[in-house]
Amino acid sequence: MRVAIVGPTYPYKGGGAQHTTELAHRLSALGHDVVIESWRAQYPSFLYPGQQTISAPEGRPYPRTERRLDWRRPDGWVATGRRLRSADLVVLAVLSPVQVPAYLGILYGLGRRARAVALCHNVLPHERKPYDRPLMRALLRRVDGVLTHSGQQAELARALTSAPVGVAGLPPHLPSTHAERSTTVHRRLLFFGIVRPYKGLDLLLRALPEGVSLTVAGEFWGGLEETKALVAELGLADRVELRPGYVAAGDVPGLFARADALVLPYRSATASQNVWLGHEHGVPVIATRVGALADHVTDGVDGLLVEPGDAGALRAAIERFYASGEPERLRSGVKAVDPEPFWSAYTSALLAL
Repeated sequence: MRVAIVGPTYPYKGGGAQHTTELAHRLSALGHDVVIESWRAQYPSFLYPGQQTISAPEGRPYPRTERRLDWRRPDGWVATGRRLRSADLVVLAVLSPVQVPAYLGILYGLGRRARAVALCHNVLPHERKPYDRPLMRALLRRVDGVLTHSGQQAELARALTSAPVGVAGLPPHLPSTHAERSTTVHRRLLFFGIVRPYKGLDLLLRALPEGVSLTVAGEFWGGLEETKALVAELGLADRVELRPGYVAAGDVPGLFARADALVLPYRSATASQNVWLGHEHGVPVIATRVGALADHVTDGVDGLLVEPGDAGALRAAIERFYASGEPERLRSGVKAVDPEPFWSAYTSALLAL
């Protein structure tokens, strides 16, 4: 089958780009003729406040990649669709409603000459704008199928389209790493990744027990000054290390080696790689029971689970984690994920739509 995947890949960074790249490798390994149609300019900077591209790849780049799409060139969107008319399947990787105008242009150029599937990382964003739902409805009503990453996301999609909607859990697509392992209890926790309100960093700061330190490493999509003010208000300046900005793949193992646990205090979630990333580095995970996080943490075995939105419950979980011998016991239960069964199920669900 001739498959075109439209989405970000290297030099773009982050989970979406890693997923697009790994999906191309996986489909190619199954014998399909796969090309990635990617971007030379994906978003205007005011819509994506973080760093967009990187100089060194976070995994194996996919060799058959075209980088002609540009958010400023609607004519290029249509031309891409016309160029893909010879494909059997066109997969549109949807990370944000901001991509929808370009994808509508591609579909217009495609002219229903090939089957089109919207692969939705999130059907609607966690933090929504008034235009998100109309844009996603316009896109999902024009494709032949939709793949989502959870039952909840599938229900959102079905409310927007009559096209077939499939569900497949987001498979592991971790960046290449040589994980450092630590056997020392540091009394230090790690909050890792892009910082946005729904991820609950403020709850973690309010929950941090005496004698426990925290490293916050990742890009702030707003709220950095408010976070600094909260750290000062809570008297945590000597125990909270803020490392705002993109964390290069080579720096990730050292961050995890200094941490006793990764904390994911999310208020809401769909799918996330961060539990698997923590386990890849031999680190237990303290997470809230939202989205797929609870599916990837075995409570009391390789981490702890807590209800979302409750700083008191989170503090109690952290205190429970630091009971005598508990960090070592939970660390011994951590095992790196085997990606193969996840990817087998995922590619089967995609190709079945």
